[in-house]
Amino acid sequence: MSTNHIEQKKNLDLNDPTFYNNRELSWLAFNERVLEEAIDERNPLLERLKFLAIFSSNLDEFFMVRVAGLKDQVKAGFNRPENKAGLTPKQQLKRISEKTQQLVRLQDNMFCETLLPMLYHEGVHFLAIDEVTNEQMTFLEERFNHYIFPVLTPMAIDAYRPFPMLLNKSLNLAVLLKEDNRQQEKERLAIVQVPSVLSRFIQLPTRDDKQQFILLEDVISHFIGVLFQGYKVLSVSPFRITRNADLTIHEEGARDLLREIEKELKKRKWGATVRLEMQEGLMESKVLNLLLDVLEVHSNDVYSFKGPLDLSFLFKLYGKLVSEFEHLANENFIPQPPVDLINEENIFHAIDKKDIFLHHPYESFHPILDFLSMAADDPSVLAIKQTLYRVSGDSPIIHSLARAAEQGKQVTVLVELKARFDEENNIQWAKKLEKAGVHVIYGITALKTHSKITLVVRHENNKIQRYVHLGTGNYNDSTAKLYTDMGILTSEEDFGIDATNFFNYLSGYSDKPVWNHISTAPFQIRETFIDAINQEISAHLQTGNGRIIAKMNSLTDKPIILKLYEASQAGVKIDLIVRGICCLRPGIEGVSENIRVRSIVDRFLEHSRIFYFHHGGQESIFLSSADWMTRNMEKRIEILFPIYSPNIKQRIIEVLNITLKDNVKAREQDKTGHYHYVACHNGETPIQSQLAFYEMAARFNEDY
Repeated sequence: MSTNHIEQKKNLDLNDPTFYNNRELSWLAFNERVLEEAIDERNPLLERLKFLAIFSSNLDEFFMVRVAGLKDQVKAGFNRPENKAGLTPKQQLKRISEKTQQLVRLQDNMFCETLLPMLYHEGVHFLAIDEVTNEQMTFLEERFNHYIFPVLTPMAIDAYRPFPMLLNKSLNLAVLLKEDNRQQEKERLAIVQVPSVLSRFIQLPTRDDKQQFILLEDVISHFIGVLFQGYKVLSVSPFRITRNADLTIHEEGARDLLREIEKELKKRKWGATVRLEMQEGLMESKVLNLLLDVLEVHSNDVYSFKGPLDLSFLFKLYGKLVSEFEHLANENFIPQPPVDLINEENIFHAIDKKDIFLHHPYESFHPILDFLSMAADDPSVLAIKQTLYRVSGDSPIIHSLARAAEQGKQVTVLVELKARFDEENNIQWAKKLEKAGVHVIYGITALKTHSKITLVVRHENNKIQRYVHLGTGNYNDSTAKLYTDMGILTSEEDFGIDATNFFNYLSGYSDKPVWNHISTAPFQIRETFIDAINQEISAHLQTGNGRIIAKMNSLTDKPIILKLYEASQAGVKIDLIVRGICCLRPGIEGVSENIRVRSIVDRFLEHSRIFYFHHGGQESIFLSSADWMTRNMEKRIEILFPIYSPNIKQRIIEVLNITLKDNVKAREQDKTGHYHYVACHNGETPIQSQLAFYEMAARFNEDY
């Protein structure tokens, strides 16, 4: 490289907004990739429907939290540009609206014009009310009168009955009415909420083997006159609202965080409206204008659909159809026994022999459940300590922890009450654990505890032996079947000491300990990564073979992005595997031409966080609960831990290499921030990394 070229790179302003993607628009680009899976004809029909449901559910959360936050900033008069792409809150909202309008039109067209006809071809029909037979109409009338009507509540709007406070994410019907036999009587409006406690779709009786369904709102709309005796129904318009659902928790002044969050959860349903969804052609302008006025919604925040609102009901449709239409769904993957535990009956003895590696969902999550269950019942176990961020509805882990406490073991659990949209669930688990005698703590003021760590203290052979699990994912046996994650089980003494100090730091009063192996956030993890990148730059300048591979959910942290740009300018080859948000732009000459960014969206949610540094052949590998996001670096308690076992290192490197070869489900980001499928060229073997990992796990078990 010439001296002039080096000087030019040094003189570049790395804060130039064109070198970055805006966080919110990058998230929308991720959700667009989810939508692409619904469009992808290589996916079976039911899987495509499920991706439409995921897209809808994702968009709900985005509006409830991210869009709501931007609207709060605008309302407060905050107009400072964000620190990467340089967009003000108003500019972000405008671009979000434009992009989202484009995406929901694509989603709507895909459902109505492609997937519904495909379902019809397979013998699954969604009928309009005017398509049902006389026999089916009799069935619907009976069902309405005895099952639906008793649940409905008509809400009139007049001087004595103001516009009702509608629930977040609720589906409603705006009913325009006129009193019978009065020519000059003014029109009246009423609201009927479509009950969320009832199924969104009703299966109709048929005389053949076809499956026919009708949507609940269509049935209510047809019979809605029953609710308004003496009035003529002029129109019925389905609409749906999304509210600000972020919690405002005053932690500093709270004497009891659990009660404070319980109070705030009650307010979540009633936050400011941030989005209005409606069906095209059904809502009269006077009704729409009234809704815009009373809900205080801007016309840019109105989204209209030809098809039904809120396609998240397709999750339940998938569940109903999948057993009968197996050919329209992906083949079931059965998680395999972890290769490191094959032929091992006692998990503690297995960990004593070597560190155990776990790769979910290709390898089963059951060893973690067994680890805790055995610890609960083992008389040699003295104490169990664990962090819980998100757990399943009927969590076997909770039952094991409660059982251990009831048997007199010292059990300490940190339950993160601020895990967004799991707050209510976690409050219930915290109360259950406390009743069982578990010492429950909620973390440290102003920080979320996002770490994934378990410590089991066992008395054996006249000494204390500590067993530690560290992972990248939650202790949730349900999502462990759907999310890709990694973890290790170890009895190495210094890891045990670190785990002990970590829990004491969370539960007591002390300065942050000096760790033997782990690094923690806030702040220290970022320092560890920046040091590792600096080492890679130094090694590259000596050897010319600098290499970084990092896999995570999202990348937003500017100090780390700046350091990656610096490494790229020095010639270090960098591969980033970022499922979701990525504020870094690769391939920019003089800035990031040595960086590639890939994203994989497939049947499992990519969730593992893996970090590889070549270091001149002295390879370093870390796993972590943390993404390269500012919130993970500064506002959460996270753990980063090194991998020392040569065998486990090799397995993780193989995972990274296969992931980088994916040419079926991988997309690559270009220098403008847009993503494109990685092409599988003629003669090239198609590699779908998630399928490859399952086949590897199955092959390991066959070999044994």
